[in-house]
Amino acid sequence: MNHWPFITAAYAITIVGTIAIIAISYAAMRRAEKKADALTKRDRP
Repeated sequence: MNHWPFITAAYAITIVGTIAIIAISYAAMRRAEKKADALTKRDRP
């Protein structure tokens, strides 16, 4: 039995999952930075 399709699929799932987590984390970081900047600007006299 050839095992390469399983190995290829496992690598593909891992790579796609990693890219998705990076993109979601980056978007969350950008939102948090925007909220923090808004709070900082609001608190300044």
